[in-house]
Amino acid sequence: MNFLACDLGGTKVLLGIFEKVINDDSPRLICKKKYISSDWNSFELILEDFLKNECKNITHPSTACFAVAGPLSDNKAQIINLSWDISGNYLQNKFNFKSCELINDFAVQMYGIPYLKQNQYSTIQDGTHFDGSNSDLHAIVGAGTGLGIARGIISGEKIKVLASEGGHVEYAPKSKLEWELKIWLKNYLKVERISCERIISGTGLSRIAEWRLGKPDAQNHPLKKYFKEIKNSDSLRKELPEKICTLSNEGDQLMNEVERIWLGAYASLLGDVALQELCFGGLWISGGTAPKHFKNFKSDLFMKQFLDKGRLKDILKTIPMKVILDEEFGLFSAACRAKMLLKNT
Repeated sequence: MNFLACDLGGTKVLLGIFEKVINDDSPRLICKKKYISSDWNSFELILEDFLKNECKNITHPSTACFAVAGPLSDNKAQIINLSWDISGNYLQNKFNFKSCELINDFAVQMYGIPYLKQNQYSTIQDGTHFDGSNSDLHAIVGAGTGLGIARGIISGEKIKVLASEGGHVEYAPKSKLEWELKIWLKNYLKVERISCERIISGTGLSRIAEWRLGKPDAQNHPLKKYFKEIKNSDSLRKELPEKICTLSNEGDQLMNEVERIWLGAYASLLGDVALQELCFGGLWISGGTAPKHFKNFKSDLFMKQFLDKGRLKDILKTIPMKVILDEEFGLFSAACRAKMLLKNT
């Protein structure tokens, strides 16, 4: 039997039809298509187009899992950036699915972890468990447009996802320079507190760069002009994080400094999550920035900041830490969940 998976965000919608494979627990992709969200008036129209025009010669999927970027309640979701209201029950009836589930687009990734293949991830730290440690507990942290955190208990084929809004905890500066950044950002955004998401995200990386370029020694930097142009262009703003990383890799000292601040904050947060959760099953780094920063995650700078937790440093050395390299892991995870739903139909 076939099943449908979807990774639905404010910018794009990725849909795929998958099938079960004998002697392989991972779902196998049959076909997929990416849609630009803003080109459509509703998600229902996108799904209709996909099933009618892209899946003509494919068996209709029995189950569906939609990973959505928005608040969820009673199998319903609202995609705020698009003013879309989505109901899993409505989609199930309209498109004749035997089962249809909406789930948070970050939490869904917990369902994909047990079925990862070797080429979809890489290990930063193997870890060595304490005797009696809970190897069923996992945590996943991902910086993309925002900052997502999810937790879960994986015991054989049983998976329990635990909700978290940990990306919105308070950002804690560790140096004079980071305090300066936090104060600037509070004034820039006109807010009373700065969450980790404001710093540890693609948007956060851009803000760190904007702050750094405001200093006297950066007056002639080529990105100064770029920042003036992006005020009226969302597309240019979305390209900025990758531009910062490219300049840093090419030896730009200011952008290298920006990237180091961002990586240090990210590593410190990962250390906090590891201590809070004691996720001896694994601490997973996901999100849109993960493949781009893989080499940096293995650097001495990153690991030093991750382990910088005083007397509890040795505990962090025992926790396995891995990076998800599959840029379509959200779709893959939704497919893993849709496959699980087959058992209930």
